[in-house]
Amino acid sequence: MDWHEKLDETRKGLRNLNGAIPETAQAFGALGKAVKQGGVLEFKQKEFVALGIAVALRCEDCIGLHVEALVRSGATRAEVGDVLAMSIQMGGGPAMMYATKAMECFGQLTR
Repeated sequence: MDWHEKLDETRKGLRNLNGAIPETAQAFGALGKAVKQGGVLEFKQKEFVALGIAVALRCEDCIGLHVEALVRSGATRAEVGDVLAMSIQMGGGPAMMYATKAMECFGQLTR
């Protein structure tokens, strides 16, 4: 899979959905902004949590977006690996399959 292309498709789909339901999209965006700016955890830590949930819930689009945010935040392969290990422990075999997608995404986005 080409993760750069996948991210472009994800953003295109989100723009399309946002145009159809602008009030909901704005409210969801405000929620995202509030949780990422507030609290005691750093942004990168919150993105690690989000990646773990994305893997456990098997959301490829979410994996791409959160790995991209982690790459921009300076996350290392070892840090992402730790998060993926925890996701596998919590989500079993299906999470392991999506963890492979997350590691592939990280590899492509860090080249």
